[in-house]
Amino acid sequence: MTVVTLGAHILDVLARPVEGIPDGQDTVVVEEIRATAAGAAAGTAVALARLGNEVVSVGAIGDDDLGDLLVAIMNRNGVDVTGLVRRTADQTSASVLPIRGDGGRPSLHVPGANLTLTPAAVERGLLVAADAVHLGGPDVTSGLNDPAFFAMLTAARAGGTIVTMDLLSNLPDLLKGATAFLPYVDHVLPNLEQALAMTGETDPADAARALLAAGPASATVTMGAAGSLVATAGGVETVRALPVDVVDTTGCGDAYCAGFITALLRGRDVPEASRWGTAAAATVAQGLGSDAGLTDLSTVLALNG
Repeated sequence: MTVVTLGAHILDVLARPVEGIPDGQDTVVVEEIRATAAGAAAGTAVALARLGNEVVSVGAIGDDDLGDLLVAIMNRNGVDVTGLVRRTADQTSASVLPIRGDGGRPSLHVPGANLTLTPAAVERGLLVAADAVHLGGPDVTSGLNDPAFFAMLTAARAGGTIVTMDLLSNLPDLLKGATAFLPYVDHVLPNLEQALAMTGETDPADAARALLAAGPASATVTMGAAGSLVATAGGVETVRALPVDVVDTTGCGDAYCAGFITALLRGRDVPEASRWGTAAAATVAQGLGSDAGLTDLSTVLALNG
């Protein structure tokens, strides 16, 4: 199955465990440091590839060393990166994440080239030919909020392409802007904070229903240890989280989307797809970084039970 991931591409540098920044020039020895492909497009692309899908990733990165490293990581994981455009005037988006002992993940972030992505970087035929298109972070790639891009999505869906959407930020203004994409997607998968900000609701189930009413066939609201709410025309149901020892929550949303999309492409319904997503997210939560522990689909399905 061919999936196009389109949107935010970020290089993450993570260290754990970190309880504070050392004073002055002091050094603290940590257990682990990793660099990973992250962001709602790049992180999902790697997860999808590891779950057995053919993946083409589309986005904007800098013409810099960070971009070279991001491309190398994605290539090594089997992702086709020919859809990435390099910007000379902007650096590759990157984050430094000092992961706390309890799995919390404060972030130092540079938006970088993600802000420059426009429909001109997207090959129309690529979306039509794909089995699925995943919009990863349209809230931070606002240049795609354009009638020309919406026309591409409409043409792709008319040809049978499944379109899914996840968000990246928690900034209300950006999230409100992302609601313009809802009539053009089949499945939207925000976290709870994002869903509340997008809809103005205060109750998770009401937020899921409001997102559903805006056009998608399903709205899945992920809630961490509380599981997820799945809203379809048949109603709203809860999918429980899996009990695992959490090391780092970075990339759990990306893994959830990858498991969800993989299930849909294999003929599963939305509730079952959410369970595949839950298992993929639980796998990633047990290690450091957005791809931790995610080796293949059989491992995820074994955890799903």
